[in-house]
Amino acid sequence: MVYKYSTKTRHTSYFVLFFKKSNAYKVGFVASKKIGNAVHRNRAKRLLRAHFIENIDLLPQGSYVLVAKPALIQENYLTTRKTYLHTLKKCTAT
Repeated sequence: MVYKYSTKTRHTSYFVLFFKKSNAYKVGFVASKKIGNAVHRNRAKRLLRAHFIENIDLLPQGSYVLVAKPALIQENYLTTRKTYLHTLKKCTAT
């Protein structure tokens, strides 16, 4: 549902963020086989999950889907965190 009816979609070089307003926090993390083997997919989801949990107080309530891209695996935590925060500001500002 969030894919089709998302009110906001933000694309970065590391992930895609889909957002739809609702009364509670719902979140999903997706990493396809394009990311790599199971180890790489799990690492990508762990990174996205860590960013989400770390900044949950900045997020409005709603349904979120974060889709990992292959470039996420190549970067370190701090670089992806900076991109995540920038995307979060864009998502909540408009």
